[in-house]
Amino acid sequence: MPITPEIQMAMRLYFSQQGTERTSRPAVRVALAGMIVGVLVMVMTICVVVGFKRTVTEQVAGFGSHIQVVSFDNNNTYDLHPIPVSDSLLARLAAYPHVAHAVPFVTKPGILKTDSAFHGMVLKGTDEWTFFARNLREGALPAAPQEILLSAQVARLMQLRVGDAVNGYFVDETDIRARRFRVAGIYDTGFEQFDELFVLTPLAAAKRLLTIEDCDSLADGTDYYSGVEILVDDIRHLDETADLIYFATVNRLDDKGYNLYYVQTLHQQNPAIFAWLDLLDMNVVVIIVLMLLVAGFNIVSGLIIMILESIQLIGTLKALGADNRFVRRIFLAQAAILIGKGLLWGNVLGLGLVAIQYFTHVIPLEAATYYVSYVPVAFAWEWLVGMNILTLALSLLILLLPSLIITRISPAKVMHFE
Repeated sequence: MPITPEIQMAMRLYFSQQGTERTSRPAVRVALAGMIVGVLVMVMTICVVVGFKRTVTEQVAGFGSHIQVVSFDNNNTYDLHPIPVSDSLLARLAAYPHVAHAVPFVTKPGILKTDSAFHGMVLKGTDEWTFFARNLREGALPAAPQEILLSAQVARLMQLRVGDAVNGYFVDETDIRARRFRVAGIYDTGFEQFDELFVLTPLAAAKRLLTIEDCDSLADGTDYYSGVEILVDDIRHLDETADLIYFATVNRLDDKGYNLYYVQTLHQQNPAIFAWLDLLDMNVVVIIVLMLLVAGFNIVSGLIIMILESIQLIGTLKALGADNRFVRRIFLAQAAILIGKGLLWGNVLGLGLVAIQYFTHVIPLEAATYYVSYVPVAFAWEWLVGMNILTLALSLLILLLPSLIITRISPAKVMHFE
């Protein structure tokens, strides 16, 4: 794109004044500093909020997946009524777009007990260990039926280490089942709410604790489990994938004519957590609006001072035949250079601080309150690009009003004043 005369003159004016002593210099520096701070705060706000939402969502999905197919009579507990799950149903669910995997699981509430301590927990049987492998801190993942994976929080409370034995007790309608476990490994996600609750074991071991008539494998490849966990490859397609799965399982009836399956997303399973996360979006909007107002006020102040200090130049340009639009574009281009400089340094400093937190986790959080042990950040490039474009566009739009001062400057009065 060719450089117009207005932009050439604006660049010459801006850079020729860098080393001179002018009354506008402090005002311009203050305007630039305000712009940098505003952009820095907006960059950090976006990266922290997006990182926070992504991290908490990943943690919740790690314990319960994005979508679950469970019993229609689930009464919102972990002691789920077993449902029949056939190989054909699993294959059909896994074949839907955006489904990463569909695997059965078993959950059974119980109590872990040693000679000196006991702890209420939910034993979860699974053969999908990707999430817990990333968060494994000691030992190994369970491989044998008697092995379990504990959180570091539970291990600390019960004074257990890798290799220790512990008893598990599970209450049925008629009796209490006891199991002897060995601690194979210890995990730590930092999500204390779930860490203190879940104990993991291989799927086959937990399946033996299910209590239902005819719970053994059926001839057509159907087995009974607490449900099916479905992970999507992109959280943005969660709702549409859940709808597809709902229509695939709805109106499947048991021998009494009742619905067999109920589909729920992680948002429906944990409404309080995600309602809290949704409130963060409002915080982002408020902070961005405030920073735009602060940056806009500083830029407007700087532009007005630059215009007032250049009255003689404006009068001379008009006397030489320049119209108001030409002169206004000169000063708007000069302000755009200032805004661009503020955006550049604001992004550099903001992304630098975000990178430090991303790699070092130097700023901690109280995990019991915020669900994570450090401030999570994410490089949300689409949001950052949009924020920069919006900031540039709104800043230039705000500057149109103060630039109208130029139209009120008369060449004759300026010459007469000189």
